[in-house]
Amino acid sequence: MAVLPISPTPFFANKNQAFWNLQLAGWGGTALLRAMSALANGQPADFLVIILIATITGFSLSLILAVIYSRLINQRPLVTWGATAVVLAVAVGFYAFIDSWVLELARPIGDSGFARLFVGIYFIDLTLLGAWSALYYAINFFLQVEEQADRLERLEMQATSAQLAMLRYQLNPHFLFNTLNSISTLVLLKQTGTANAMLTRLSSFLRHTLVTQPGGKVTVAQEVETLKLYLDIERMRFEERLQTDFRIDPEAAKACLPSMLLQPLVENAIKYGVSPQEEGAEISVVAQIVGPRLRVTVSDTGPGMTFNSAEEGLPAVRPTHARRDSTGVGLANIRDRLAQAYGEEHRFEIRSPESGGFSVLIELPFESDEAPAPLTSAPDNAAQTAAIQKQAGHLPVSSLQPPRKAPQAT
Repeated sequence: MAVLPISPTPFFANKNQAFWNLQLAGWGGTALLRAMSALANGQPADFLVIILIATITGFSLSLILAVIYSRLINQRPLVTWGATAVVLAVAVGFYAFIDSWVLELARPIGDSGFARLFVGIYFIDLTLLGAWSALYYAINFFLQVEEQADRLERLEMQATSAQLAMLRYQLNPHFLFNTLNSISTLVLLKQTGTANAMLTRLSSFLRHTLVTQPGGKVTVAQEVETLKLYLDIERMRFEERLQTDFRIDPEAAKACLPSMLLQPLVENAIKYGVSPQEEGAEISVVAQIVGPRLRVTVSDTGPGMTFNSAEEGLPAVRPTHARRDSTGVGLANIRDRLAQAYGEEHRFEIRSPESGGFSVLIELPFESDEAPAPLTSAPDNAAQTAAIQKQAGHLPVSSLQPPRKAPQAT
């Protein structure tokens, strides 16, 4: 596609320059039309001087009117239109007097002829200055409406950004509470090595999340790296009971989505999929491009669960245990973030078949980031977890912490 060598700017981007351009074009065009009409009607050449004087007079009066109108336009309507009518009548009278006087000097007539000439020219000049005044107010009212619309749009964007930031900031205390609860349990079980390792991983995870803006977007690849850091922490608790499967298409890896959007889904999958079962469960994250949209699915092989509509604002999926320990963040937070960021242009579905398992499907408009800045690569989760456990010299977490009493994420 060809690119223009210059980038066009709006005509009214510079109001002062636009005013002078319109002034010169308008009065110049008026003088040209009057001159052509005079020559076509057989007027002598010296009549062009009269037209020039009339044009200069009208141009000067319009500058004075512009100063007066700029003071009146922001007044109450009654004051604006009443004062405008008076000022316009006086300006037209002065304009008509100058034109009549110049014509009388060029072609002397009697006193009675001057009065008729003045009345005739008055209506002609009233049409000219009246049209100029109407155009002045129309343009300035239009610019005021545009300015108010732009200001309203900026305010709406700021409100949306503030809402997104608020929803995003809910996640850190929410996640921090659950992780600290897990560390507290490990300390009570005298597994200080594991607790220290979890604290180290927690600090790395929080440092990682602070890189992105609260209402910003990251690529799917970056979001997956963040999830792996989070799963490193949870794998300290669940070991082999927590299995993961990431299937990210290359094109989907470049797509953008709100930061920390998937972490609450994985957190809920750990609580309701991995924790209740002694054998644990597998958590799958699948991202693919479907037409013009990005589709992300987070699922687990757990027993499935019910969403209490009073807590999450979502319909019940399957009659299982109630969510008495939920803080009410989780899925409702994700739903609100998607609504704020995409409006009706998103899809959010929850599925929990009778055979077990639970999945959340999210579809967003595809936004590509061709050159994403890679975040710090997450290390091999299982290998690093084993190394830290060996260095800490503790027994496996699963042997000391019964599955059903594990600290649970909300």
